[in-house]
Amino acid sequence: MLKNKSVSILTLSTLIMLTACGSSPTNGAESTNGGSASGGGKIIVKYWTANGGKIEEAKQNLVKKFNESQNRIEVQQANQGNYDDLHAKVQAAFAAGNAPSVFDLEISSTGIFSRSGMLTDLTPLAQRDDAQIDLKDFNPGLMGNAYVDGKLYGIPFMRSTPIFYKNVTMLKEAGLDPASCKTSTELEQYGQVLKSKGKTPMTMAVGVWEYEALVAQSGGKVISDDGKKATFNSPEGVAPVEFWKKMYDEGVIKFVVGKTAGADAEKDWSNQISAFKIGSTAGVSASLEVAKGNNFEMQTDFMPANKSYGVPTGGCHLAITSKLSEQEKEATWEFVKFMTSKENTIYQHKYVGYLPNRLSALQSDELQNYYKEFPQYKVASDQLKYAVLRPNANAYPEISKTILDAMTNAILEKNVKPQDAMNEAAEKANKLLSKQ
Repeated sequence: MLKNKSVSILTLSTLIMLTACGSSPTNGAESTNGGSASGGGKIIVKYWTANGGKIEEAKQNLVKKFNESQNRIEVQQANQGNYDDLHAKVQAAFAAGNAPSVFDLEISSTGIFSRSGMLTDLTPLAQRDDAQIDLKDFNPGLMGNAYVDGKLYGIPFMRSTPIFYKNVTMLKEAGLDPASCKTSTELEQYGQVLKSKGKTPMTMAVGVWEYEALVAQSGGKVISDDGKKATFNSPEGVAPVEFWKKMYDEGVIKFVVGKTAGADAEKDWSNQISAFKIGSTAGVSASLEVAKGNNFEMQTDFMPANKSYGVPTGGCHLAITSKLSEQEKEATWEFVKFMTSKENTIYQHKYVGYLPNRLSALQSDELQNYYKEFPQYKVASDQLKYAVLRPNANAYPEISKTILDAMTNAILEKNVKPQDAMNEAAEKANKLLSKQ
């Protein structure tokens, strides 16, 4: 899922020029983008997805269910890798005139995709079908990034927050109370105890998503509200980097880097080398399976607080591309409504761990009874009361790379001061923001 993946501004700029210079829509059954209606047969809807494992399995199961539920529309699903891969392929396909009808759009890229003209404004469709789609039923904490400039461009689908995973067995063996460790101060204290007993308290990759949570907990913002200025070099933005550097120097947090960083951190957790991990709620189901298979008990909790709790949301919307024929757009909209229904929200939540986006799903007897047996699934929904929007500036996907590089350098290099690293990154970010 899972974390936000960036979209290159240069790539999108090139895409927009290609699209502007491209050919006009073709006549006949096939549209410029999205799919086709062949000879009076079924309307074909191309659906491109990101991520694999249980996440992809859940989508495949839902697509199969939709296709079997009616005989007018056939959804053809194709996995395109991670969010970076998917977004790049959608850009290229859009320019070439054969984009998918619908795809998993990671929420932090909604701004640049919508403003480039690649997405259908869903506002009129949602207003027309209010009785079916019922936007008021979606958790308010998940709707902010669905809107850009007052228009609706995505329907929450597999949405997530980072949460705190605890190996209860390791904590008990170390004489620590698994129910505690609610603050960053307690995390450091627990870490020192675990370290003294020869354990690795936590392994994690340096991540912008997790960083956004710590900035919110400090009362700060990564980008100004108007999207015109980088603010992550403020005291509130630098504090998380200083904290992580301190934890790294003390041996409380083991940071891993490189393309396999996420997998390496997960391996430490699975093998009970580390007692804690910060991960997406999309990993709850898989983590419970790992815990059961490796004979340890697992709990989930809110991200440890600083001045307060705070957490960004993540995951994807279902977004419909523009330039579809009216017939294809309506068919794709039917699919989107199906995938985001109460029933299917409950299904994907239990199958994977992604948030139950709909309030009616969260409040259902089915889930309330499920949480009594598996309370680990409920934590992310409870934490949403502290959710903050992810920056929606066009340049943010590129800026997030700059932040990531600066943090990694500041944390791992002894002589690099976090303030200096973040100041330099902010200068680069402001240049990108000025070009929007």
